[in-house]
Amino acid sequence: MKFARHAGNMKPGTLLLVTGLLVTDAFGGSDGFSGIQCGSDIAKALTGKRMSNERIADLEKRHADLGLKDLGADEISERLSCISWLICGSEFMLLQDGSIARDVLKIPPHSKTAPLFIGACELNGKEGKNIVVAILDNEKETDASALTAKVA
Repeated sequence: MKFARHAGNMKPGTLLLVTGLLVTDAFGGSDGFSGIQCGSDIAKALTGKRMSNERIADLEKRHADLGLKDLGADEISERLSCISWLICGSEFMLLQDGSIARDVLKIPPHSKTAPLFIGACELNGKEGKNIVVAILDNEKETDASALTAKVA
């Protein structure tokens, strides 16, 4: 008889357990990097994902399998941020609108002779209004204000 009485109470308990697991997964157990795998189309997988606003060290530790490393960020406007991550040995730049990754670019390797540039540039003698991401040509290591883009 006691077993039958406890069995009747199992339904609300099970419901609370399942609800608790779903809420934990939705608010604390996943982030934009969850489900990403090396060798997949990482840019496509991240686009549209909600990114976590937790400590970088916690994200990097949780996604050590991806070799996740924060490479820095730039504020584009009040709502837009440009955040760079090392993922699976490659650099990816996320354009985030609040916490949503609106666009993701895989960034080609860059160096002192091929520096990464983010900002407005000059085209045909006129300063542009749009923000550009480019790898510049600095093979001759000349004046940085007069460099041309290899890739933009």
